[in-house]
Amino acid sequence: MRNSKNLFATTGGVVVVGLAIGLLASLLQHLGNPANMGICVACFERDIAGAIGLHRAAIVQYIRPEIIGLVLGSLVAAMLSGDFKARGGSAPIQRFLLGMLAIIGALVFLGCPWRALLRLAGGDWNAIVGLFGLAAGIFIGTLFLRNGYSLGSSNRQPSFSGYVFPLLMVGLLILMLIFPQVPGEDKSGILFYSLKGPGSMHAPLLASLGIGLVIGFIAQRSRFCTMGALRDLFLFRQTHLLLGVIALVVAAFAANLALGQFNPGFTGQPVAHDDALWNFSGMLMAGLAFALAGGCPGRQLFMSGEGDSDAAIFALGMIAGAAVSHNFGLASSGAGAGPNGPIAVGIGMVILLIIGFANRKKA
Repeated sequence: MRNSKNLFATTGGVVVVGLAIGLLASLLQHLGNPANMGICVACFERDIAGAIGLHRAAIVQYIRPEIIGLVLGSLVAAMLSGDFKARGGSAPIQRFLLGMLAIIGALVFLGCPWRALLRLAGGDWNAIVGLFGLAAGIFIGTLFLRNGYSLGSSNRQPSFSGYVFPLLMVGLLILMLIFPQVPGEDKSGILFYSLKGPGSMHAPLLASLGIGLVIGFIAQRSRFCTMGALRDLFLFRQTHLLLGVIALVVAAFAANLALGQFNPGFTGQPVAHDDALWNFSGMLMAGLAFALAGGCPGRQLFMSGEGDSDAAIFALGMIAGAAVSHNFGLASSGAGAGPNGPIAVGIGMVILLIIGFANRKKA
């Protein structure tokens, strides 16, 4: 594969990847994942945080094999193609903070960009408001990019540093195998498991892991990124990645119709709320964080599989931020924004703007 043309990176290839992600995400929902949540990086990292005891919200605790598969699938693709390069050292503390703020905003909305698209494909019209917020946040990020924003370049590092995050994912998988869920029990050894709510809904382990591996592989080869799609549209008027994002929605919509998973409306949507202000504001904050960090949550996982420690730091920040969200009452629920969620969005936006202005480079 090192010397062959990367067909996944062509516009047609990106469209095929988008179609595959939309179809496989809807299939995961059909196999047991929560409704309109076939794959949600933010929600699934929140569940992982709960499973290892970083928060005690009993309804969202489960090690999601999809996250493990996304990273390891990307690792395999990067190694086969020669893309694996251990690198890092670009503003790690700021990247960790960006990850925390990104997931806090996403959990105010209740979903990452992928889930926003899947919610739309499932008929949840609240996702439209969230997607407008996401676009607005990314647009603000592009204004910083136009004015020289940069967290600095990464440096080459010893090869082992690039394997650390994938090895952490292997460790999570081993923990699942050593401490599998016991029917009727909310804890198995050191792991926590939800008995009700979204955390209790999951496809079979092998299906979740296998689909995650496939998506991780093809997404790494295509550089699929929802944030990048909007960034490229705003900055360069390019629609290369955007066509893949549209294809994801089309495929998920068609699959949902075929599987009886399309339920249009604003109210009563699964794991969602209809407060337009905080749907918009949560994704506004998340979108700006993604833009300042250089990738959406999925893309950060794929880059971590390529050996990028900076992306891994962002992903770890998201896991920590998920714990903070539930421990401090920041995350939303079906009833609306959490008690402290609006305060967190206000403070988070101020911090993001400070990071944006502080990292502008003068020519």
